[in-house]
Amino acid sequence: MKAAYIERFGGPELLTYGDLPDPSPGQGQVVIDTHAASVNGADWKVCAGEYANPTFPVIPGRDFSGVVSALGPGVTDLRVGDEVFGVLEGGRDGTYCEKIAVGAAVVAKKPPGLSHVDATALALIGLTALRSIEGTLKLKAGETILIQGGAGGVAGFAIQLAKHIGARVITTASAANLAYVRELGADQVIDYNATDFTKAVSNCDAVFDTVGGDVALKSFAVLKPGGRAAFIASGAQAPKPTRSDVTALRPAVGRDRAAMERVAELHRSGAVRPPPVRLFKLADAAEAVGISKARHLKGKLVFKVR
Repeated sequence: MKAAYIERFGGPELLTYGDLPDPSPGQGQVVIDTHAASVNGADWKVCAGEYANPTFPVIPGRDFSGVVSALGPGVTDLRVGDEVFGVLEGGRDGTYCEKIAVGAAVVAKKPPGLSHVDATALALIGLTALRSIEGTLKLKAGETILIQGGAGGVAGFAIQLAKHIGARVITTASAANLAYVRELGADQVIDYNATDFTKAVSNCDAVFDTVGGDVALKSFAVLKPGGRAAFIASGAQAPKPTRSDVTALRPAVGRDRAAMERVAELHRSGAVRPPPVRLFKLADAAEAVGISKARHLKGKLVFKVR
């Protein structure tokens, strides 16, 4: 199979496009012929060696959409030919390739009305937003939430999900993306280059930070007493609160079929829409991951594999 991979740690420019052995399905696994895979913020960090030290070659990538081409022992709920999408099991990478072996339990059937490109664009961002907004923050109707970095993939999904729940949504974005985040449903938008959000926002029930760094630390200031904040861009642990009357949380993004089916249902019902997508060939993985590393992009970068 063709794949984009690294043979040593470093920058995105080390990604090589070439041939690697086809995978075979193990117990409880399926092999999927990949039609699309997306670029996520963790992928350049995988290339840089910021995660576990795996055996080379290393194929980045965590979400996918495609067609089941082989069944492993014990798989009875999927069939060859099923169109499916999902996110690899936690701690695994490897979707920048033409074939993937993955546990059937984390794979969901792709709705007919959702393209492979849009399915993979929604997979990991949807899973992360669901785990963060519903599972970790437990956001409720009538509450106010500040979502940092609203034009990004996860944050854009989170804006729509929070509005679907019935919350009031405030978000930050650059001037170029203010109209976009308003279209997603944000009630108040802040140009982070022109306005200090801590001067414009207060008394929030919750914060969802997708930016990290100083933005994460400053986010505690806008919470009401008893408020909670969830962080996905500050490493494996949430940053320590700068005040004693709020809670800092790091969402656990567990994988399962039910979550993928919920992402599909939110799309089917019109509650969320796929993000804007910029398409790449798998052979151009180095360019795509380089763009992702530079950040400040709107929506998703997606490989159209077939």
